Amino acid sequence: MPSSPTPVARKRSSSALPAPTPDAQGRQGPHYTVGMDDALAHRFSIELDLASPAPQGQEFWLPVWIPGSYLVREFSRHVLAVEAACAGKPVALRKVAKNRWRAAPCKGPLRLRWTVYAHDASVRTAFLDASRGFFNPSSLLLAVDGQEQAAHTLRILPPAAQPAWTVATTLPGVDVDARGFGLYRADSYDRLIDHPVEVGRLLRLPFRAHGVPHEMVIAHADRLEGQVDTRRLAADLKRICEAEMALFEPQRPRAPFKRYAFLVAPTSNGYGGLEHADSTALICAEADLPHPADGKTRSAGYRQFLGLCSHEYFHAWNVKRIRPQALTPYDLERENMTSLLWLFEGFTSYYDDLILRRAGLLEPQQYLDLLARAINAVQATPGRHVQSLADASFDAWIKFYRPDENTPNVTVSYYALGGLFALALDLTLRMRSKATLDDVMRLLWRRYGRDDAPLRDQGLAEDALPALVREVSGLDLRGFFARHVDGTAELPLQRLLAAIGVRWSHGKADVLTGLGLRLDDAQGWPKVRQVLAGSWSQQAGLSPGDLLLAVNGERTSPEHLKRLHARARMGDLWQVHAMRDARLVQLQAPLPTLPQGPVQLALADKPPARALRWRKAWLGA
Repeated sequence: MPSSPTPVARKRSSSALPAPTPDAQGRQGPHYTVGMDDALAHRFSIELDLASPAPQGQEFWLPVWIPGSYLVREFSRHVLAVEAACAGKPVALRKVAKNRWRAAPCKGPLRLRWTVYAHDASVRTAFLDASRGFFNPSSLLLAVDGQEQAAHTLRILPPAAQPAWTVATTLPGVDVDARGFGLYRADSYDRLIDHPVEVGRLLRLPFRAHGVPHEMVIAHADRLEGQVDTRRLAADLKRICEAEMALFEPQRPRAPFKRYAFLVAPTSNGYGGLEHADSTALICAEADLPHPADGKTRSAGYRQFLGLCSHEYFHAWNVKRIRPQALTPYDLERENMTSLLWLFEGFTSYYDDLILRRAGLLEPQQYLDLLARAINAVQATPGRHVQSLADASFDAWIKFYRPDENTPNVTVSYYALGGLFALALDLTLRMRSKATLDDVMRLLWRRYGRDDAPLRDQGLAEDALPALVREVSGLDLRGFFARHVDGTAELPLQRLLAAIGVRWSHGKADVLTGLGLRLDDAQGWPKVRQVLAGSWSQQAGLSPGDLLLAVNGERTSPEHLKRLHARARMGDLWQVHAMRDARLVQLQAPLPTLPQGPVQLALADKPPARALRWRKAWLGA
């Protein structure tokens, strides 16, 4: 979505580039040039021109993490061959920290050159091959120490071998050609790195939501031609975007941005997204995109993709503009700890599918099925009794993004449980006051998120939400927060859902889940991936990495375990043979009673009038 497209020469030597665009004070800020002619080696080539380097020696640094993905990822490990020149002559450059470089004192203009290896197909860093290019500037562009608040310009050069490639980004264009290559500008380094860039053969789906220009851009247009129902996809996205605008600004629905882009990279089986202020980068399974032959049906995969779009779009308000104090401003060279990710990710997880329901893209039962799946995922995690939502948020940097075989026993997802907490809070507000969680989100937006928000520059304090809830509802729910955010008490979901006219039941128990076993296949043998705390598997002494050979003298498999359990009696002693570190081990444990099966939710047939009124207001059914 280049702005003000103005043709420029397709081939131009970087040494002949015009001077960086001055800012309002006439100063020339950092100017970057990105080239993609080494795609077969997966390398971006970058130059940085600096008109006024620090006289004592200029330092440069690269972020170690990207906002929205709370893990130190060490982007500098992919930076190769950095060199500097002062007024055209080589100048010494020394690495002074893992992500910092210092150039020797230089009186003239300073130029840095480096390359970045880019073969990470995720939404977090950069990728380049002969089929497409993608980058978050935070993983490519070195910041100029002391000039982060200056205006920055970026020139994207067209790869000579790819005449059909175009550019998609929400960076404001200054002088770009019809394909989107050319000069872009940002008011600061933080603004610059908040705009991912997609390059390649792109399928574009423009639409307007409450008058605001939006676009979905899908990579690999050459192989997707005729395979995507673009009209339907654009129409469904429009409904999602307008529903979310109306949530935050019900009187006059509007967006906090001038335009928005969904940048999509379809793969064989990928899934994920990363939010930005005016755009999002998404990965999806190619089969999840709507096909013209699908007609009016929405497959489960397509509904999941729409939920992902809804989630990342909601972040344009919740976390990109309404932000915790700990992320205001970002410190991109170290961890920024906050105990509020359950609000910024969990509440967003609650609203992503609820918005689909409000937009008419999910039937009531389809929404309840997704809700039941979230409940079952949390209930299958013993770690919910160990780690609170606040602790899960605070420890995201060291635990959530670094899972291991013991993760489900000692941690809980602030996404999943945070979403269920939002559900419990919303239903509590609806039944005990005239307010809803929507009112809480609107208050957060007015006070912390909008351009005219009085506390926008301060960010949300760690303990602020209970008081805000009381302000909109009159309810003192500090105990509720203490039990379910700071503590590990079970959420009263069954009681709350029953009171609002939703029936809670249990399906048939799954044997492997009941035994506390999570298995992988290893050359035809079941391999223990995880052993859940307090389960039969743990009592038997099984360990992650064990190969299950036999149970009760018979070669085992998941199907064998299910058949064996069907004819067993509780208390029977099961004998297990397993291979551990190339040694045979023999284990045994009595068979326990299986826990209840997965939760199933459905609309109650004849709920009381008050429950029906609440349910209609919440679910529209």
